[in-house]
Amino acid sequence: MIEIYNEDCLETMRRMPDNHIDLTITSPPYDNLRTYKNTLNWNESIWKQVIKELFRVTKTGGVVVWVVGDATIKGSETGTSFKQALYAKEIGFNLHDTMIYEKKTVFVYDPRNKRYKSAFEYMFIWSKGFPKTYSPIIDKEVKSAGKVLKGNRGRDKNGNSRVGNSFIANTLQARFNIWTYLGNDGTKNPHPAYFPEKLVNDHIISWSNVGDLIYDPFMGSGTTGKVALLNNRRFIGSELVENYFEIAKARIEHWTKS
Repeated sequence: MIEIYNEDCLETMRRMPDNHIDLTITSPPYDNLRTYKNTLNWNESIWKQVIKELFRVTKTGGVVVWVVGDATIKGSETGTSFKQALYAKEIGFNLHDTMIYEKKTVFVYDPRNKRYKSAFEYMFIWSKGFPKTYSPIIDKEVKSAGKVLKGNRGRDKNGNSRVGNSFIANTLQARFNIWTYLGNDGTKNPHPAYFPEKLVNDHIISWSNVGDLIYDPFMGSGTTGKVALLNNRRFIGSELVENYFEIAKARIEHWTKS
């Protein structure tokens, strides 16, 4: 099932029943960085409505992956991303993880900015209850593979030191929560602010199962829809800008026929 709509995501979600979506993967507008052909009206009142509707339509055990950054105004970050994460907690989501999308791209440093160049975005993982699906990606090499290692050190409730049980290190382990991708993944995507297909793929296989329903309220050029289709998931997408909607429609139809 593939359903895409050229409309405001609030209109799409208002037609959805409660507890409908297994996984949302999206990258909402960042403050006022782009107007997207003067169609965008994006402020705190609106993003609160979007997050609130996402909570309603997300199934118990479902997950929202919210990929976001902050605008820099007069040399300082707005902090809107944190406000959104805290609001999601306020209305009932768990902040299951705060992940980092590191952009492996060449940046030009401008010393006039008086700050370090930003090379990452947040990937907030919000869950409605405890995630029903978690399939960790096992691709991090372990240098001490095959060796007997002592368990992690820690303290008990009384503050006493303790050491976990010893174990033999595997060759590979689950990756950590900083994920690195090329900002330009070679897909020649015409959208001005797209995320890499590999990023979407890794979240889909981590937080959903075959046949699950994936949603992207800010579909853009359709990356989430394309990758959902390639992973045998169902998909619903909303995109307000007609030009981007037509691009997404063409990409998804191409892969549907393939």
